[in-house]
Amino acid sequence: MATQEQPVIDVRGLGKRYGDVVAVEDVSFRVARGEIFGILGPNGAGKTTTVESIGGLRVPDRGTISVLGLDPQRDGTELHQRVGMQLQQSQLPEKIRVLEAVELYASFYRSPANPDELIDLLGLSAKRKSTYDKLSGGQKQRVSIALALIGNPEVAILDELTTGLDPQARRDTWQLVEEVRDRGVTVVLVTHFMDEAERLCDRVAVIDAGRVAAIDTPAGLVDAVSTEQRIRFRPSTNLDVAQLEALADVASVTAEGRLVVVTGTGNVLPAVTSMLARQHVIAHDLRVEQASLDDAYLALTGASRDRTMTQETS
Repeated sequence: MATQEQPVIDVRGLGKRYGDVVAVEDVSFRVARGEIFGILGPNGAGKTTTVESIGGLRVPDRGTISVLGLDPQRDGTELHQRVGMQLQQSQLPEKIRVLEAVELYASFYRSPANPDELIDLLGLSAKRKSTYDKLSGGQKQRVSIALALIGNPEVAILDELTTGLDPQARRDTWQLVEEVRDRGVTVVLVTHFMDEAERLCDRVAVIDAGRVAAIDTPAGLVDAVSTEQRIRFRPSTNLDVAQLEALADVASVTAEGRLVVVTGTGNVLPAVTSMLARQHVIAHDLRVEQASLDDAYLALTGASRDRTMTQETS
């Protein structure tokens, strides 16, 4: 049994290949109880192979995995009672009704949640008698979450949960994931959406070409890549660019027509605005841009951008 001090998930030296294709090579990370732990990476990076190995659906070639103190291969029956999974590619029979599907999955577990209560919790009350083929994309994702949670799991693995959803359905799904975590469930979230990872994840592992490129909080990954800020504005009158370049925290100044872009670190913003005030210059359309998780992701997976992207074996 896992204790509060032990990681809920402990992956060490995970390796998996399919023929001549290396899907995962030496992946290691730990997930703490109560985290939303994100796994980011391009297609073919090894994300799905990794989480399916954690869930006992794949047999690794090497390495060790512990989930709630269990070995996914040796203790598969017990693991499946305590871990819920929403797979990247999952489909129900078109004519099965929502309540039927949830009740069917509930029968697989020794201590399931109440199907009606879970359907209500996930906002599917009006659709409980609807067939699967009549549901919208967002509603199908809610059903997927219901099936992952019906066993009252301690860990939920959610793979590409919001792919194909419209912006509102994505945000509704994010809220559901946060509510799942608030119920005490540890969540492993596979995604390639940077805004999703920034919104939801306590920590993120970036996997590229089957290896872990970095693990940190979203903010930590960004800070490790760059602390630069970019300040864009249109001055109300002619501006002496040399005065901006002379400021201590300014790295560079470029003028693109009437648009001035100042790049710097530290207290560059107050330094620039103070100088403009002294010169009685108004900064129209002022915007401050900082490095984002997207910038960090591109920096960490830069080598993969030059290779042909392949669909991950799953």
